[in-house]
Order: sequence, then structure tokens, then C-alpha cells
Amino acid sequence: MKFEISRQNIYLLALSLFLLIFVFVFSFSLLIPEGKEYRSKRTALKKESKELRNYENFRDEVAQTLSDLRAKNKNIIVAFDKNFDPSRFLKVNKNYFKTLTIQPKVLLENEEKFIVYEINTTSQINSPKSFYDFLDSVNKSDWIISVNFPINFKRERNVIRSSFTMKVYKSYRLAVVK
Repeated sequence: MKFEISRQNIYLLALSLFLLIFVFVFSFSLLIPEGKEYRSKRTALKKESKELRNYENFRDEVAQTLSDLRAKNKNIIVAFDKNFDPSRFLKVNKNYFKTLTIQPKVLLENEEKFIVYEINTTSQINSPKSFYDFLDSVNKSDWIISVNFPINFKRERNVIRSSFTMKVYKSYRLAVVK
């Protein structure tokens, strides 16, 4: 038996064999290693995406909390921005006292993020109740004020003389900008 294979079939067989070898070499040298690398990168991307979603959720929660706190404490934030005006303070609080004097403010050292002014006051009041009403008024004022102890009360005939110091806080960031 004699097999007769035409030249065209031999070329076709050689070309097919070459393409088959090329496909195997290409797949084993490039596709399979790149596929493994792709799978490992895909799993790493999934982990990073999950981590990113967690951070975004945390950021959104913190932003919402910040927004709620800003809305809730708007008056306090505005109070830190206001300059202390002694004449306005006297005008607002004069009805609690017979006389109210404020000595000049002494600039204290910067405490953290605030500029603190210390104000020494002396007043004459009819009763301690008016002083406590004054303290309530200070809590509702346009400034952040702390009344420092000791508060000295001294009786003089039918009035009570009181003396105390107050600290007025102002935001440092705004004081530096202005």
C-alpha cells in the first residue's frame, strides 16, 4: 500500500502542527501564569474593595456625626468665634447687680487651641439669688465664659459685695487669621 499525500496536505499538516505547538507554548508560557496572577489580583482587589467600603462607611458615619454635632452645638461654635465686648457684657448683665465693674482683661497663655482672657470683676448684689441668676445668664450668653473659684462674698450693710474672676475663651484659629 502506497500512501499518496499531496504536497498541499503536507503544508497544511505542517502549518496545523506549527499552530498547535504555538497555541500550547503561548498558553503554557503566557495565559496560564497570567491567569493565576489575574486570580490573585482579583482576590486582592476584592479584599481592598471590601476594606474601601468599610472605610467609606466609617467616613460617612463620622461625617454624619460631625454634621449632627455641628447642628446641635451651633450656638457654642458661634460663641467661640465672637470677640468679647466688656461694654456689651456690662449692658447685658447690669440688671443682676447694683454695680458691676470689670477690670481690664489680661491675656493668658494659649491653652491648647484657645486664647483665654482673664477678667476680674467686682459687683454689689442684693442677694445671692441674683448672683445665681447672673450665672445662668452667663451660661446663655454669646461668649464661652467660665467663672473661676473662689467667689468671694462680703456683706457690707444691706448689700453683698462679690468678687470673682472669669475666663473668656476664643477660638485660636480665628484669632490667628484675623
